[in-house]
Amino acid sequence: MAGKKKSRPVVTGLVLLALVGTSGYLTLELRKQDEQGVTEVRNVGVLEGGRSTAATETGKETWSRLENPARSVLRGSDGQIKAVFTDGARTATLTGPARTFQEPTSTASKVSTTDWVRLMPEPWKKGAESKKWFKDWYAEYKDSKEDDIFAFAFQYVAGAPVKKDAQGTVYAGDANFGPLNATGAEGGDLRLEQSDFYDYLGVQYPFRDGTVGQPESMRARSIDCSGFMRMVLGYRARYPLMSSDASGDGLPRTANGMARSKAGVDILPLAGISAQDRPSAIDQLQPGDLVFFKLDTRTGDRLDHVGMVLGHDTEGHLIFVSSREEVNGPTIGDVGGVSRLDGNGYYAKTLRSAKRL
Repeated sequence: MAGKKKSRPVVTGLVLLALVGTSGYLTLELRKQDEQGVTEVRNVGVLEGGRSTAATETGKETWSRLENPARSVLRGSDGQIKAVFTDGARTATLTGPARTFQEPTSTASKVSTTDWVRLMPEPWKKGAESKKWFKDWYAEYKDSKEDDIFAFAFQYVAGAPVKKDAQGTVYAGDANFGPLNATGAEGGDLRLEQSDFYDYLGVQYPFRDGTVGQPESMRARSIDCSGFMRMVLGYRARYPLMSSDASGDGLPRTANGMARSKAGVDILPLAGISAQDRPSAIDQLQPGDLVFFKLDTRTGDRLDHVGMVLGHDTEGHLIFVSSREEVNGPTIGDVGGVSRLDGNGYYAKTLRSAKRL
C-alpha cells in the first residue's frame, strides 16, 4: 500500500525471535485453510482451444474474434492458437518454446508453459492485425526468445542471479519484500510495505508527471506486491507508471489503485470486497493477467494484494506469482498459503478481481 514511509529502528534479537515465531504460527494457520482436494472454481485454460477447421482447410494462418472479453485470436496453418490479443489491452499472449518455471526453495509446484507474454506498443483494437505497427511488432517477437514478462518476473525470486546495467545499477536479482517491522506499528506485520521498484534499484526515478521517486536505503533490493508488478511491467517492460494512485497516467502505485484504475481491461470485474464477492468463475483468466485480493480487514474497503497469473502447474492448479512478506519476496510458493487461484485455498478464497493491461 502507498503511504508515508517510516524509519526503521534497531531490531533486537528478542524482537526478531518473536517476529519469526509469530510468522511461523500464522503460516501454519493459513496453510490449514488450504483445503486439499476441494475445488469450487476451476480454470480450463483460455489457450487450450481445439484446432480450427478453417485454418486446417486453407493451410494458412487465420484470424477469428471471441467475446467476453472481446479479443482476436490468431491460429497457425495447423489450426493451433498462436496468439491472443484483447481489445483495450497492451499485453499479448504468444505461443512459443516450452519453458518451466519453478521455485524449489518454497514449493514443489512447477509451471511448464508455451505461453509468452509481451507488451505491445499500442492497445489492441479490432482490425489491428492490418496495421503497420502491429505487423512490425509481431514480426519481431513471434519467434523471439528474448526475455518476456514471465522471464522478468522470475529474475527476482529466491536465488535469482544479480544483473547490472551499463551504469552498474543492479536491476535484477533475489528481491526482498521489505525491511523487518521491529515495532509492530503496522499491526504486527512481519515486514514493512511501501517498497517500490526504485527502492530496489537504489536510484531516483523521474515520473512523467514531474515527480521524482526517492529511494530509501533501508528498502534496497526490496519490492512489495505492487512494487513487484511495477518493476516487471513498468521498469522492465516499459508500461507507463503513475507516481501514486492519483497522479500521472499508467499503472498506479498500489494494488487497490491498480484494481480500480481505468488502465487495461477488467477481466473479472470488481463486485465488492466481501467473501460473497469472490468471482464465481475464473475461466477467462489467461497468463499475464493481474489478480487482486482482499486479505486484511485492517485495510477497510481497499484491495491489498496483487499478483500475476503464470499458468497451470503440473498438478493442474492455476498458479500466480507475487511478492509476499512470508517468503520475503516474489514467489509462487506455499508458505503462508499456496499460490493457487482455483480451489478453496487462502488466496483462491480472497480473490476479488482481475485485469489485463
